[in-house]
Amino acid sequence: MADYDFEEEFDETPKKEKKRIDMLDVFSVILLIATICLGAYFFLLFINPYSALNPLRPNTPTPPVLIPTATITPLQLATPWTKTPTIQPTITETPRPTFTAIPTDTPLELYTKTFTPEPPTATATPEMPFEATVQLIDSKIIHPETNCDWLGVGGTVEDIDGSPMQGVVVRVQGSLVGETIDMMTVSGVSQAYGPSGFEFVLGTLPLPSEDTLWIRIFDAAGMPLSDQIFFSTSSECDKNLVLVHFKQVR
Repeated sequence: MADYDFEEEFDETPKKEKKRIDMLDVFSVILLIATICLGAYFFLLFINPYSALNPLRPNTPTPPVLIPTATITPLQLATPWTKTPTIQPTITETPRPTFTAIPTDTPLELYTKTFTPEPPTATATPEMPFEATVQLIDSKIIHPETNCDWLGVGGTVEDIDGSPMQGVVVRVQGSLVGETIDMMTVSGVSQAYGPSGFEFVLGTLPLPSEDTLWIRIFDAAGMPLSDQIFFSTSSECDKNLVLVHFKQVR
């Protein structure tokens, strides 16, 4: 027993063990960092949902269209004109001096002279540059679909070289069986008569008249290019179209 040293056994101080990092602690730290990063990511998306980091970002809102409000400007009446009276000057009559006529010899005439005024000098009327020829034909020559249920005026306009003239104003006026006629068109709108054709529809059946209608052409400024060309209409079916041909002669 003496050989067994109890003091040496109990006096020996236990050594401190080194602390070791467990794998569970490492996983907890990684999970905490990931949670913080994920929270920061969602916080950024909450602040700016249109960020490029958002894979499901909403569509860009379309700005509303602002319709301008109409401003009503009231019309102001012009200041009424007030006539200012003008004071007329007072005319003061000045008496004229009395004139005493000096007696003169008055010649004695045995007859009374009669004054005959000279006739006025005639003023030449300028002649119109266009003349016209008029004839009555069957409307079926131009409009085969018509029968005896049509009445009208048509024709053409040509220059001095015989070329068609388009855009010339053509006007028909007068009266037809008591009804006033006043129609206007331009040459070139009715190609059935030619490149410079024109046409007026006067009725749905032939009616007779005797020089109560006339036709005339004008330029673009409204100046007449021809005289009033009077024409008659017929009640016959084969003469229900008045064909007028205007020709420049000067």
